[in-house]
Amino acid sequence: MDALDRKILTELQLDGRLTVTELAARVKLSVSPCHRRLRDLEREGAIRGYRAVVDPAAVGLNFEALVFVTLRWEDADTVSAFEEGVAAVPHVLQAQRLFGDPDYLLRVATTDLAAFQQLYDQRLARLPGVQRLNSTLVMKHVVDDRPLPE
Repeated sequence: MDALDRKILTELQLDGRLTVTELAARVKLSVSPCHRRLRDLEREGAIRGYRAVVDPAAVGLNFEALVFVTLRWEDADTVSAFEEGVAAVPHVLQAQRLFGDPDYLLRVATTDLAAFQQLYDQRLARLPGVQRLNSTLVMKHVVDDRPLPE
């Protein structure tokens, strides 16, 4: 991957709806080579897809929390069962496995505190292998959906 590929990626992260012609102009390439590079980036997996970024508040998801999860055991079966279970919870927007304690960090969005409490009690606390959950509420997003650095 060279500097021009990185510039293409940066421009698309800022505006994924650019036409190939617009993209080519922004990275100072003609359309054909830009299109070829774009298809190569897609084929190689550098570009995993295109999507709309939806404002959670616009769809009624006004409450966000970060949930730290510690598992009771960390054997392969427990980890796999937990990860499958958490992947099936639609309100979990992101889930990362961590080194150290806690074992996982979940980013969760719900309509309000009552909905979060219900999700916490009825879904998250019942996930396979969970020993402890610890939550903190998101006050505001300071950096959100920033493009990856070049």
